[in-house]
Amino acid sequence: MQRIKEEGCKMIGKVIEIGRSTVTIELTIDDNQKKDIINFHVAFDTEGKTIIGEISSIDKNIAEILLVGEIINNKFVPGISKKPSYNASCRIIKSEELPIIVGNTNEKSVYIGTLPQYNGYKIFAKSNDLFSNHFAILGNTGSGKSHGLTRLIQNLFMQENYPKNANFFLFDAYGEYNRAFIMPNREVVKIYTTRTGEFQEAGTELLKIPLWLLDVDDYALLLGATKASQLPIIEKALKLVSIFAKEESEIITYKNDIVARALIELLYSGGTPSQIRDQIFAVLTQFSTKDLNLDSKVVVPGWTRPLRQCLIIDKDGKLPEMQLIGEYFNSFIKEGLELSLPDGTYPYTLENLNQAFDFALISEGILKSNKVYDDNHVLKVRLESLINGDYKEYFNYENYVTKEQFIHDLVHTRLGEKVQIIDFNISYVDDRFAKVLVKIISKQLFEFSLALESRSSFPVHILLEEAHRYVQNDSDIDILGYNIFERITKEGRKYGVILGMISQRPSEISETAISQCTNFLVFRMQHPKDLVYIKEMVPNVTEEIVDKFKVLQPGNCMAFGVAFKLPLHIRLDMPNPTPLSQNIDVSTCWY
Repeated sequence: MQRIKEEGCKMIGKVIEIGRSTVTIELTIDDNQKKDIINFHVAFDTEGKTIIGEISSIDKNIAEILLVGEIINNKFVPGISKKPSYNASCRIIKSEELPIIVGNTNEKSVYIGTLPQYNGYKIFAKSNDLFSNHFAILGNTGSGKSHGLTRLIQNLFMQENYPKNANFFLFDAYGEYNRAFIMPNREVVKIYTTRTGEFQEAGTELLKIPLWLLDVDDYALLLGATKASQLPIIEKALKLVSIFAKEESEIITYKNDIVARALIELLYSGGTPSQIRDQIFAVLTQFSTKDLNLDSKVVVPGWTRPLRQCLIIDKDGKLPEMQLIGEYFNSFIKEGLELSLPDGTYPYTLENLNQAFDFALISEGILKSNKVYDDNHVLKVRLESLINGDYKEYFNYENYVTKEQFIHDLVHTRLGEKVQIIDFNISYVDDRFAKVLVKIISKQLFEFSLALESRSSFPVHILLEEAHRYVQNDSDIDILGYNIFERITKEGRKYGVILGMISQRPSEISETAISQCTNFLVFRMQHPKDLVYIKEMVPNVTEEIVDKFKVLQPGNCMAFGVAFKLPLHIRLDMPNPTPLSQNIDVSTCWY
């Protein structure tokens, strides 16, 4: 501010050329003063209003001014209704004009950083403008993205009146933030880890997801479905899982019915008698009930025999009791019984689901074709790999909970205290599985918010580190009909679900998702493809702004969007504590 007070009202030149969004002025100040005013804001007073511009470049006695807005009735309005006239005088802005142009603090704002050109003038953004809209933090490796995100969140929660009802869900790709949100005199963070066993970090909880809250789409992601035609087998298995998850006494009629229907299909499948017998034996060996099994008594007038004896093939290779067996199976079929998808009201395990898949595949393989069986059997193989692998632990939820209880437990400590930042350290699983976890949990949060009677009463901020790994133009739309992150960016805001994407490769992020962002913090970025992508996808990004991306120092960013009156070059303070995102100190390691 001191520099503005010293330079304010000082005329520095006159307009000599007027362009589309710029004007060129001839400077009337000395060389020492010229080097100090780059990126300063200047004013042209004309016809009762003040046109504001920013000095973007200086060449000898010529300066290029980017026009950014107007001050009308003591308020800054972005955009230009009328350009300065030829030969109009240009001056450095006054000290009292700076808060009007770049904004000032109020009680519901968050500190962002400082303006380097104005001796560290502090910049604040209204909380509603910044956090009620999807946003992106972009920049090359080492440019300060992680530090910037950390500092922004720290600024929010270091305030005396910090947001106690906030819910920030951070998916931590590298486990960088374990210590970053430990605040003095307040407990705001809860850390979930994907590190299992004895090496689990102190003060963390193992991430676990209740299976019974997942639907067909979730299992398609979990089992790596590659075709929409695989969804029916998942749906069938989920409808059957209640049969294998509940006590037989509760569902004996249903179980008898579905087993009998499968046996009828086998009996009249057109196979050879020996194939039919072997398949019936296989089904009843694995899926028998107390009423329907190989030793069940088949009673007809004059004799009673166990079912296994009725399946004996005669010397001519035929199954003589085929009609009798069919009638016996039909006696267990009850019309009007319908199975429904799980509604989250009863728990089941991966083993229960595996049995359900077995049964679903038996009928699908016989009723349809070997190709359909082969396509769907891949899902069963992946389910068994999950059951027999380390990742099973993430679905071993000890107690039954509803979706509401699950979300409640995420944002509360075991002592029942509310936390505001939930850090999911997903660095101990591979990228494919991490992507699945991120999508499933984000979908749970989104659906929970959609179901609330009071819309937007539970604000959710989903923060994705390395967002280009998860928010992609992948096959979800072809298989499921939607991508959860694209759906969140299109529909989430009105339900209080906000997406924050942090990425070094914005060109790999879904166009739909990034086009819905209305606030950006862009750190140094130099990859030509990413620069072109940002310019094409983000509104109001000019060549001048893109040029600034290339030369930003670490910890500096260009901030623009609805939370900022105009694009600003901001220096963020160093976070304290810092995330574990620093580069390797090679010289120390080597020597």
